[in-house]
Amino acid sequence: MASFREGILKDVLAEFDRVLPGKGLEAHPFKIQWYNDKVSDSFKLPYNGDTLAVLIISAPKMFEELLKPFILGGKYKREGFNALKDEENERKEEGGSDPLDQCFRDVFNKLQTHFSQYKTTFIQDYELHHNRRPKILLQTAGHVSGSAYYYQRGDVPRAPWGEDKPIYGVSVHPRYGGWFAFRGVLIFEDIRVKGEELEYKDPIDCVSKREKRIELLEEFNYHWEEWRYRDILDGGDVEDRYSEEQKEYFGTLPKDRHKLVQKWREREGEEDVRS
Repeated sequence: MASFREGILKDVLAEFDRVLPGKGLEAHPFKIQWYNDKVSDSFKLPYNGDTLAVLIISAPKMFEELLKPFILGGKYKREGFNALKDEENERKEEGGSDPLDQCFRDVFNKLQTHFSQYKTTFIQDYELHHNRRPKILLQTAGHVSGSAYYYQRGDVPRAPWGEDKPIYGVSVHPRYGGWFAFRGVLIFEDIRVKGEELEYKDPIDCVSKREKRIELLEEFNYHWEEWRYRDILDGGDVEDRYSEEQKEYFGTLPKDRHKLVQKWREREGEEDVRS
């Protein structure tokens, strides 16, 4: 019979606080039941409702503090941008051959190693079932964890769009606006959280006016590549946003990103010579 641990949430979160600083990452806990209550049956996660899950999000500084060093170091530095191609060909069913996906696979593998005393499973943002259905709806996980408000058509009274027009939802962080991303969830299968140990808290409604919500959803659905939706916050500017270099990287097609990486390497080499 499986044994489950209770009353250790504080210790687990303290470990995240110890491991994640300096990488531009944040950890936000939630109960599986909170997520399952919001999704249809096909998306429910097969765990007890009190099971602990921790959502990992990346702040703007993740690019400079984690991703860029990952790409310029290790296997990528020795063998080039496609260093892990053969390994990824063996794992096509998992997807995630992009350096960003590999970087966060490395992060989650290290977290699993760090928390090896527990039974853990991680689901990254890109993971799909064989029928192409996402393994987890991360914007919903973000909402129930309290980390970012998930704005959808239903959040706009008297929505101006026809019922036949698809309007996709978007999450907004209270400090970073849209300048952040959900990277995945680490599920602690043998940790149960109950009662006051972890209480549900609504995310901060940081786009509270109807007109602003319309603007947010229209900018995201129709002009997402122009970045403007990321700056929509009540009461002022965002705390941090992507650097120009980061915007250039994510605004470049994956097949062309190796050219940017080569520029980084050349610039790094020039700086080494000057120093």
